[in-house]
Amino acid sequence: MMKKVLIANRGEIAVRVARACADYGVKSVAVYADADIDALHTRMADEAYGLGGDRPADTYLHIAKLLEVARKSGADAVHPGYGFLSESAAFAQAVIDAGLVWIGPSPEAIRRLGDKVQARKLAIKVGAPLVAGTAEPVKNAQEVVDFARQHGLPVAIKAAFGGGGRGIKVAWKLEDVAELYASAVREAVTAFGRGECFLEQFLDHPRHVEAQVLADQHGNVLVLGTRDCSLQRRNQKLLEEAPAPFLSDAQRARIHQSAKDICAAAGYTGAGTVEFLLSQNGAISFLEVNTRLQVEHPVTEETTGMDLVVEQLRIADGLPLRVLETPVPRGHSLEFRINAEDVGRGFVPTPGAITRFEAPTGPGVRVDSGVVTGSTIPGTFDSLMAKLIVTGATREQAIARARRALKEFRIEGVASVLPFHRAVLEQPDFTAETAQDFKVHTRWIETDFAQDLEAAARVTPVADTSLQRTVMEIDGRRVTLGLPAALLAGLSSGVARVADTPAAAAVDASAVAAPVSGTVHAWQVADGDSVQAGDVIAVMEAMKMEMQVTAHRAGKITIRAAVGAFQQQGACIASIV
Repeated sequence: MMKKVLIANRGEIAVRVARACADYGVKSVAVYADADIDALHTRMADEAYGLGGDRPADTYLHIAKLLEVARKSGADAVHPGYGFLSESAAFAQAVIDAGLVWIGPSPEAIRRLGDKVQARKLAIKVGAPLVAGTAEPVKNAQEVVDFARQHGLPVAIKAAFGGGGRGIKVAWKLEDVAELYASAVREAVTAFGRGECFLEQFLDHPRHVEAQVLADQHGNVLVLGTRDCSLQRRNQKLLEEAPAPFLSDAQRARIHQSAKDICAAAGYTGAGTVEFLLSQNGAISFLEVNTRLQVEHPVTEETTGMDLVVEQLRIADGLPLRVLETPVPRGHSLEFRINAEDVGRGFVPTPGAITRFEAPTGPGVRVDSGVVTGSTIPGTFDSLMAKLIVTGATREQAIARARRALKEFRIEGVASVLPFHRAVLEQPDFTAETAQDFKVHTRWIETDFAQDLEAAARVTPVADTSLQRTVMEIDGRRVTLGLPAALLAGLSSGVARVADTPAAAAVDASAVAAPVSGTVHAWQVADGDSVQAGDVIAVMEAMKMEMQVTAHRAGKITIRAAVGAFQQQGACIASIV
């Protein structure tokens, strides 16, 4: 039986796993990037170790560093959370090879289902419903064009080793294929380390419905129920609910059976989610399997009474499932992802310092948070701050309670999606009481949500969160001491350092301002090129999202920011004269 769990993650999910470890009776070990040195998850765990760096590749994606922390701390098990390395067969294998318990499916199952192409083949084998798609990854944009001409537009270009809505682009016009294919490959390489992409027919206006699965090491596969995750922006879920509303008994049975058959055929163990699209005419199509815990797992917990993270620990310890039949849902539950994004500016991520975080309470309200007042949201990681989970005896009661809870929620210092969630609960498309009136689909926000939301006040750019390290001797032992660079700068100058606010773009009409604090991912033009107003000139990446930068005027461009360079929001990245 495991004794100490290394949590190879950060933020909300790291806090969630630390709490489950305490409930299960085992110790927990947190890890942190430089910017996360005082994050909530480092305080919730029994121990915390630095990973020495600020970029994902140098920290939460660095397998050798994570295994070294496991060795140093005496951890005998690893929980990957979600995102980062949670669906990496290589990481799972490395953990097992190091003699540690991997809290998740086997490397073989991850490879089998994490490869979206192979997962499609398995789904076909067990008779799960599917739309047309490519049997293997495509090699170039021309193959995308050929597929579109054969099967019709729109076409989904999807990272073969992706997940969490990243590395997915939808081509609606043939002339957009080349750039969308390149963008999907870039996102896939950045997020998952591999750029292979495959194609599928894109179902217009579908719902996104998924089934939560648990499987033990004794051959038992349990489907806990369904969730609806249709409310998305840029393929990233914002609101989820369980059970999925307005499904017929036949649809629910087909989804349950297909999910069970796919996981059983893959030899799956642990927690996993099988995702489907549900078309407007009621057709079901297998989408993918997420070989990890989902962000939205709490709504299933609330409607089944099961702690899914504790179940993951039990399964990893070789214990059998305690329930073998799909439970009858206990009421209805909604989850609202509380991201640091400015809804009035197109859901632009807004890293910064949280000056006020007051979560709601009361009947049916649960908040899973990775932050508190005073926490910093770095620009290099995901924008998720917390999750608001609201449960009622019925969907109608859950919505009523959610309105109250969202009204109570207060976040200041950074923008948040709270205004969007409040607005959604006033939309008849979502609050409908019949299947005919329920109009939400995966592109509903882009195509049907017409309410203008006010842009948030501009936040102060994040101060330098890097650490400067020096070697010291304490009680005869050599140790490395890391101190915040901003603190050292303040000490050396005798005054506290104030973060520099990029002002070039504000005073120079020729300046192209960075629309968000993030990294310059690629330039679409060369230095000295002539551009027209509205041309896409660059791609920036912030909090794992790609954003296009367009020219604000016509003229000759001078590039002032290198690819890979981090830029604060408002910084001058180019000039057009």
